[in-house]
Amino acid sequence: MECVITIELGTNATRVFVFDLAGNMIGFTKGSYPTFHTQPDYSEQDPEQIFITMLYVLKNLLNEKIYPQGYTVVSIVFSASMHSLLPVDKNGVPLGYAITWADTRGQKEAKELNNSLLGKDIYKATGTPIHPMSPLIKLTWLKNHDKEKFDQTDKFLSIKSYIIQQLTGECVIDYSLASATGLLNIHTLEWEPAALKHAGITADKLPALVPVFYSKFKLRKAYQTSLGLSAKTKILIGSSDGCLAALGAGIWGQKKATITIEDSGAIRIVGKDVLQDDQQRFFNYVLTKDYFISGGPTNNGGVIFEWFATQFGDFKKAFDLEHCMESLINEASKIAVGAEGLLFLPYLLGERAPIWNANARGAYFGLNIKHEQKHFIRATIEGIMYAMYSICKTLLEHREIESLSINGSFATIPFCAQMIADIFNKPVQISKNTDSAGLGAFLLGAIEMGIYKDIDEAAQTVVLTNTYMPNLQNHQIYIRHFAIFERLSTKLFDEFEEISKLQQK
Repeated sequence: MECVITIELGTNATRVFVFDLAGNMIGFTKGSYPTFHTQPDYSEQDPEQIFITMLYVLKNLLNEKIYPQGYTVVSIVFSASMHSLLPVDKNGVPLGYAITWADTRGQKEAKELNNSLLGKDIYKATGTPIHPMSPLIKLTWLKNHDKEKFDQTDKFLSIKSYIIQQLTGECVIDYSLASATGLLNIHTLEWEPAALKHAGITADKLPALVPVFYSKFKLRKAYQTSLGLSAKTKILIGSSDGCLAALGAGIWGQKKATITIEDSGAIRIVGKDVLQDDQQRFFNYVLTKDYFISGGPTNNGGVIFEWFATQFGDFKKAFDLEHCMESLINEASKIAVGAEGLLFLPYLLGERAPIWNANARGAYFGLNIKHEQKHFIRATIEGIMYAMYSICKTLLEHREIESLSINGSFATIPFCAQMIADIFNKPVQISKNTDSAGLGAFLLGAIEMGIYKDIDEAAQTVVLTNTYMPNLQNHQIYIRHFAIFERLSTKLFDEFEEISKLQQK
């Protein structure tokens, strides 16, 4: 029996899935690692810790689940979170930690570029909004503030490029992940000269560009032996988690969108054309040369509710975060829609779409003497969903959306799924594989193996099962509250700026 393994290098964890060749998931495991916030705007991770965690969980899954059942691994497909930047020396050794998408230290550099004609030209060429999340801005910040490290760097890698280099010795990046760097021209699929010049680097400082189906890797013999894998096992570079989540979400075709909420979140649509927006509110990432994944990301997804649970939850068992979160959601369900006028701005990590304000901060608004803890719980969840809806509103200016597919561990909680249906006033469906990035990675591997003739055929195999229908009465209540949420999110721009300056002193 043969199987395909997908490895998702996520923000807070590595998730490893195993699929049989019919696309049925036969195994899953994950291993977590921390993010370090040494300063208010910093968000970094240890690349070696991520690599060791990945090896550990992969080896355990192989030895405990896959090999005992007689499976042979024919292909390993990678996906990864976007926008990471890791400087390495000529030997591939990291020069410190990797900077993640959530890092906002480059606010000044982003603002200056965003307000220039060059910034507009770079956005049109690369499809990546000018924002501190972008590796383009991270590079500019390093050039301006850490010149010694910048000059010592031989290559600037993504986390996935680093992991693959460790496993195979090859230094490459797929077009899809590269299209989220702000450095790739998504129309020519070459590094964009204007972006490189602004960042102060040349193309040889970046990994070689390859298609998402690239599989000419050879796993180093030491890892073949350690993991028990054959030299014939294909290593497929794959894509970004966002693009693969769209592929695995069952939204191929018009008038559909997908919502992903894990730590962060995003709303995405699929099309053959770039989504043009003069206000630069959307991303346009490459999946293949024929398809773009467009939409908007939020910094503040499930990680915000996890923060709330950690700070204010009642832990019956030590470190049992999942049980604590379940209890909180049960409490939230006892409160009426709208949390009796309590609103929450979830911008604990700044914000990307649609307000693109790295200085944005969290706030509870409308508090009165009758509000209890369970009101705060419900308001927190509603605030996360209002932020997602605000992205959808901007997308609706360009595309008609009639139905939604949702994925990610937070979005697919039944309470949250129904809330999404009610706020968006659209039917919401869930795939039988709730981690659509993992399924999308399998589909990519299956196309490369010839199981499907192309990406269209593969996408049509996604089965959507549970459907949540919107409650119009709830929708009307939510929309009245959302109108206030939306106004607050922009009215407080000056205050966000001032409080950010106070933290920097």
